Amino acid sequence: MSQTYNPIIVALDLDSAGEARNLVERVGDAVDFYKVGLELYAAAGMEFVRELIAAGKKVFLDLKCYDIGETVKRATAQVAKSGVSFLTVHGSGAVMRAAVEGRGTGGLKLLGVTVLTSFDQADLADLGYPCSVRELVALRARKAMEAGLDGLVCSPQEVAEVRRITGPQAILVTPGVRSAGASKGDQKRVATPAEALQNGADYLVIGRQVTRAADPRSEVLRICDEIRGHVKMKL
Repeated sequence: MSQTYNPIIVALDLDSAGEARNLVERVGDAVDFYKVGLELYAAAGMEFVRELIAAGKKVFLDLKCYDIGETVKRATAQVAKSGVSFLTVHGSGAVMRAAVEGRGTGGLKLLGVTVLTSFDQADLADLGYPCSVRELVALRARKAMEAGLDGLVCSPQEVAEVRRITGPQAILVTPGVRSAGASKGDQKRVATPAEALQNGADYLVIGRQVTRAADPRSEVLRICDEIRGHVKMKL
């Protein structure tokens, strides 16, 4: 991406609208993009998503939609009406095609999920996949582009290969991003913010490093300083 922008998306992996609202207020104008995942969505739903959008924030709705085609199509159409910026869908071909059909001509960007960053090779073997993590990520990346998705969510360890597959037009979002020395938590395939950007990521999803910081705004600004040499920052 050539324009000046802030690549940080703060993951609001919190259990109430009140807690999330407080975090957004504490971060202030240091970030304008937030991820709402299953936990917060179950607690606060689209009402809180619309509240964020009304406050001028961009929302990455991380629901990893996976259902029969007609259900995915209709759900995506509803999300598209709300003003959400990004929506994740499962990497199944039928699911991705249904989501593309459902979103219409609005501004919603659809991102395919490759392999969760909490998974490693042993986890894939347990699920019966005979291929490597990298092979499955590459396969799903190609299928997502063929289905007409706008981009992908992938770990920073595979983002360089995904970028080679998708070319420059795809939006690549990387979770599993931690500054050097920060706890990995339950993530297995991780990298630093600078490494992810160097390897081709457009956006970095950062959660606990910010949400559990004593001063979330200062932590965001510190990460911005850490990556400023790798992206044209607007801050």
